[in-house]
Amino acid sequence: TRRWKRRGTKVVLLPQAFGPFTSTAIINAIKCVADHADLIYARDPVSYQHLVEAVGERPNIKMSPDFTNLVEGVVPDDFNIEQNGFCIVPNYRMIDKTSPEVSAAYIPFLISCTKYLQSKGAKPFILIHEGQNDFKLAQQVVSALDTDIKIVREADPLKIKGILGTCEGTLGSRFHSLVSALSQGVPSLGTGWSHKYQMLFDSYHFSEGLLNPLLASDDIFKKIDMVVDDPSKGNIREKITQSAITQKQMTKDMWNEIFREI
Repeated sequence: TRRWKRRGTKVVLLPQAFGPFTSTAIINAIKCVADHADLIYARDPVSYQHLVEAVGERPNIKMSPDFTNLVEGVVPDDFNIEQNGFCIVPNYRMIDKTSPEVSAAYIPFLISCTKYLQSKGAKPFILIHEGQNDFKLAQQVVSALDTDIKIVREADPLKIKGILGTCEGTLGSRFHSLVSALSQGVPSLGTGWSHKYQMLFDSYHFSEGLLNPLLASDDIFKKIDMVVDDPSKGNIREKITQSAITQKQMTKDMWNEIFREI
């Protein structure tokens, strides 16, 4: 950023999660970035606070949601909407980035949720959002079921978003899978390993949608009922859809601000 600034290059950090900044070296590095960047966008209030605590309040530090909420998805021609109703998106980071208790509980949690969704006639399937490790988790889940479900592997992010937009509901652990679903008004439940997940659900006014794999099964099933059963799923869809409109306008405002700057 120092080199870019000397050359007159505009530097913008698009919305992302920041912090916590826990060492002197990292704090000094982010201070250097803040000194030389024209605009920095934190993706949520906690990230903004981490930044401000490290570098102080500055006019070039702002807040805006994940900008992919404006991207339009594309439904693949070979995706069967009728047979695949409720999307489950695993994330290996729930194994290696969480406490030993949560890590051990994650796969049994996915299996239990999938079986319950099957019993509700929700037509669950698993979508691999990224990575071979996520695929291995999916295989473990499917191998524990009495009835097989489909594992969908799709490399095109636009098609991934298109698939998520067709669903009646999602249970996701990949952050951008949840952004893709929520931004299209899809009733969604999630698990997460950092503050960015809670902040995302808060921004869509559906904080109760974030689950802890350590919850009792009955409590988890009640959450699933919320996004599967009428009339609650319709009410949730409406609330999320209205929040998505606000989030998308914030992203448009951010782009207008960036274009004025550059």
